[in-house]
Amino acid sequence: MRTINLEDVRQYVEENISVFHQQRLDSLQRLKLSAVLKRKNPYLYKAKNILLAQDLIKSLLEAHLSSNEETIFGDFLENLARFVSAKTTSGRKSSTRGIDLEFEAGGTVYLVTIKSGPNWGNSGQIDKMVQNFKTAKKILGTNSRKTNVIAVNGCCYGIDNKPDKGDYLKLCGQAFWTFISGNEDLYIEIIEPLGFEAKRRNDDFVEEYSKILNVFTQSFMEEFCVNGEINWAKLVRFNSEANRGLLDSLPND
Repeated sequence: MRTINLEDVRQYVEENISVFHQQRLDSLQRLKLSAVLKRKNPYLYKAKNILLAQDLIKSLLEAHLSSNEETIFGDFLENLARFVSAKTTSGRKSSTRGIDLEFEAGGTVYLVTIKSGPNWGNSGQIDKMVQNFKTAKKILGTNSRKTNVIAVNGCCYGIDNKPDKGDYLKLCGQAFWTFISGNEDLYIEIIEPLGFEAKRRNDDFVEEYSKILNVFTQSFMEEFCVNGEINWAKLVRFNSEANRGLLDSLPND
C-alpha cells in the first residue's frame, strides 16, 4: 500500500466539497410544498400539538432536508474514499452491481460497499448487500485465478467492535479510513478541509432557506388554515385521501 499524501486529500476535499453545498442548495430550490406535505406524517405533527403554521412548515422542511443531506453527503464521502483508495492501492469502482470499491492488496482482492454510518439498513437491505458480495465473488472466481477475496462493508463514521460478520467484515470510522489508507489518523485529518468555505456556503443556504420558509408558510396558511388555525382534517385529506375508484374496488365484507 502506498502512503497517502495528505495534501492531495486536502486539495480533493476543497475542490469537491462545493458539489455537496451546491447539490444541497439545488435540492432546496427544487422543493415543492405539496411534495413535502405528502411525504411527511401529519398525525405526528398533530400529536406534537403544533399550533403555528411556520413551526409546522419549519419542522417539515428540516425533516426533509436532514434526510436529503445525509444522502448527498454520503455520496461525497463515498467518492472521497474511492479517491483515497485510488492513491494508495489503485482502487476503483467495481463493475459488479452493488460494489462501490474494488482493490487488491497483499494478494487479496477486497470488495467494498461504502455507507455513511453503521446503522444504515434493515435486515432486508443487509441481506441484499450480502447477496451482492456473493455474486461479485462468483464473477471473480470465474474471470480470475485470484481466489482470496474479502468482502467489506465500510462505514465512514461510527464504531463496530465486532467487525467479523461471517460473510463480510464491517469496518467503521477510524478502522475503515485506516483500512483504505494505512493512516490511522486520516479519519481526523479529513475534518479540517471539510470546512472549506463552509460559512459562505451556509450563509447562502440560510438566505434561500428563509425565503422558502416564508413562501411555504404563506401558501400553507392560505390553503390549510381557517381563522388563523390549522385545518388538520383538510391537511390529512390532502396527505392521505384515496380516490373513489380505489375505495369502491376494496372488499367490504
